Amino acid sequence: MLSTEDFDFNLPEELIAQTPLEDRSSSRLLVLDHKTGEVTDQHFTQIIDQLNPGDALVMNNTRVLPARLYGVKPDTGGHLEVLLLNNTNGDTWETLIKPAKRAKVGTEIDFGEGKLKAVVTEELEHGGRMIEFSYDGIFLEILESLGEMPLPPYIKEHLEDPERYQTVYAKENGSAAAPTAGLHFTKELLAQIENKGVHLVYLTLHVGLGTFRPVSVENIAEHHMHSEFYNLSEESAQKLNEVRASGGRIVAVGTTSIRTLETIGTKFDGKIQADSGWTEIFIKPGYQFKVVDAFSTNFHLPKSTLVMLVSAFAGRENVLNAYQHAIDERYRFFSFGDAMFVK
Repeated sequence: MLSTEDFDFNLPEELIAQTPLEDRSSSRLLVLDHKTGEVTDQHFTQIIDQLNPGDALVMNNTRVLPARLYGVKPDTGGHLEVLLLNNTNGDTWETLIKPAKRAKVGTEIDFGEGKLKAVVTEELEHGGRMIEFSYDGIFLEILESLGEMPLPPYIKEHLEDPERYQTVYAKENGSAAAPTAGLHFTKELLAQIENKGVHLVYLTLHVGLGTFRPVSVENIAEHHMHSEFYNLSEESAQKLNEVRASGGRIVAVGTTSIRTLETIGTKFDGKIQADSGWTEIFIKPGYQFKVVDAFSTNFHLPKSTLVMLVSAFAGRENVLNAYQHAIDERYRFFSFGDAMFVK
């Protein structure tokens, strides 16, 4: 039985990248061979050398909402911070509210001169609240004017350009966090990859609460993943099946793409078909991969479900050895950090 502690490692705080590099693709790339455990140090632009003509590079085209809002309770003047997670129905959203104890059912919140208001409709666990918005106009436009980009708590620096927390192919609004493995790609690099004969394929997974929730149980089998919405179009499914049939590999960009593809593979007995819905898949050691042949990813937090996912593919010891190599070589970690290619 594996415990959460089995995925711990000591990370010096100064290796947590606080700002993005000026050039997205100038990050470093650690290449890990999952069969041998061998690691090599490269630059991210060399990812093109890891891709073969006929492969599919699968990317998550979700777009991060300016999902952090600051509101006031009109009755008391108390301040609340609200993080939007999932749009569950119409104007009803699942959120995280701080301080949660001030947000009981029935609490009214005003986010700015009456342009956007909300009422708490349900209390959830871990500080979660369901709220229902009321407003005049177009919700996304109001959110753009009032909301902030919800950077992870380990990033303390102010982000000058909010677009640097979006991928260059971000399209479908709905995430509470960026699919950060995709932040390294530029339009120029993607064009070079496509010119090599690699198929660029897109899916959507809106990143939700699972990204913010640490594993709080000792036995990882008892951890419950949060639901996230995904969609794979008919066109993308068809292209992936063509790639498979012709002997190409399915190479995922990031853990969100992996989770979407493996959700579909699990649901349809290893087959790929167009599908959308909510996934709670928790990929940990012992899981048999059904769709993904290789992937790129960033370096993740100690004891996180994402380290467990990478370990399920490449082996826990190989992954922890690779992470130690990255620490020794002063790689940059987490959202704005360097990348890893696992093959």
